[in-house]
Amino acid sequence: MAVIDASNLILGRMASLVAQRLLKGEEINIINAEKTIISGRKDTTFERYKQYVQRGSREFGPNFPRRPEQIVARTIRGMIPHTTTTGREAYSRLKVHIGVPPELSKEQAGTLEDASIKRLSTANYTVLGELSKKLGSKF
Repeated sequence: MAVIDASNLILGRMASLVAQRLLKGEEINIINAEKTIISGRKDTTFERYKQYVQRGSREFGPNFPRRPEQIVARTIRGMIPHTTTTGREAYSRLKVHIGVPPELSKEQAGTLEDASIKRLSTANYTVLGELSKKLGSKF
């Protein structure tokens, strides 16, 4: 079981690396999901996610999450063939948490250097926790 600290990691790059590891059979716990970074201008990022959230209705989908841990899990799910048996099994090995839960506090948390914020050349980014609050989450 791997524990990944998502603080200051770019969401898309982290999601693709985690999806590859899940498909290889690894169990992954992601902590500090609210500190993940989304690259791009804040206003365009917010508008894009606002359209995702407003697309569906309560009764009929698609329902897009507002909470940060659910957004991270949904992003990873998009990079897995989640409609196949292999994809469902891989997705079931993923757990995403806000903060650090007590059962994982003693575990050694790693990071993904390929998804680090150091890769960004500009300061245009949004923290997922801020975006989630703007979308109406009460985490």
